[in-house]
Amino acid sequence: MGNRVLFGAFLCFIAAVSWGAMFPVAHAAFRYIDPFCLTIIRYGAVSLLLVPLLWWKEGRQAFRLEGRGLTLWFYGTMAFTVYNLLIFWGEDLLGEPGIMVASIMESLMPMISVVIGWFIFRKRAHAFTMICVLISFAGAVSVITKGDIQAFLGAAGQIIPSILILIAVIGWVIYTNGSEKFSDWSALRYSTLTCLMGTATAIVITIITTLIGYTPAPTIDGLIAASPHLLFMIIFPGIIALLGWNVGVSILSPLNGLLFINFVPVTTLVISIFQGYEVTACDVIGTILIILSLVSNYLYLSRSDRSLSVKTTSESTVKPVQTLREQTL
Repeated sequence: MGNRVLFGAFLCFIAAVSWGAMFPVAHAAFRYIDPFCLTIIRYGAVSLLLVPLLWWKEGRQAFRLEGRGLTLWFYGTMAFTVYNLLIFWGEDLLGEPGIMVASIMESLMPMISVVIGWFIFRKRAHAFTMICVLISFAGAVSVITKGDIQAFLGAAGQIIPSILILIAVIGWVIYTNGSEKFSDWSALRYSTLTCLMGTATAIVITIITTLIGYTPAPTIDGLIAASPHLLFMIIFPGIIALLGWNVGVSILSPLNGLLFINFVPVTTLVISIFQGYEVTACDVIGTILIILSLVSNYLYLSRSDRSLSVKTTSESTVKPVQTLREQTL
């Protein structure tokens, strides 16, 4: 069991680091290709790689939807349309600051998962958890506004892209939690079918935006110039991160898996520094606040679970003894 958990943690770590590197690479690619086109090329290629892999591993029967097609389409759309289209669209609209904003928003996933569970599923969070939520939110605000909230609120050009990124992140949280509904399927099967359906939706949207003139059609020169970035996006934050994430989450649980998102802003920050991006004090402070709040909440919940487990074990041991004593008397 220990080795299995360690393997799951390793897979989630690799996925998170890959996604942390994704935003600086995507920003560089936006000089040559539109975010919408980047998304469908990236996951179109991933789908083409996953389909034969699933066929080889599990056979033709793995492509049967088993009456769950609509559910698969919903979760696929959340991940490969809502998340991928909106997060890169928002990052591109924000320009260079969008690299850190998108990365920091991703690190809010565990807390967003807690809030969704509280408001939608009525799973009331601990008071300490809610304090951590507020601290992590303060950290995100620090990075997004660069310490000047008034200027941020007065600039619609910053608010709208930030909202797009937030909606994107919520989409990925929903997708991650949706994997529990397919626990009887392999991670490869869930990844492949949701990727196919979600990417198909993204392709339809991109075609529509191209026809109305919003999304520019990619040029041959642009695709050649962006090919190194696309290759990286397909291999590492694409197929390796997707499969690694879904396998890791199936081992650790969605919430424990989401905790590894802590490594996304750290990776982005390090790469951005090497690329010459001027990291501000607000970027560093915000990142530290979010990581500290997530780690603190994880340690608190782990301690609470251990205490509850010990208490339950003690009670189950005492009751049979009491019953035996009563029968003897």
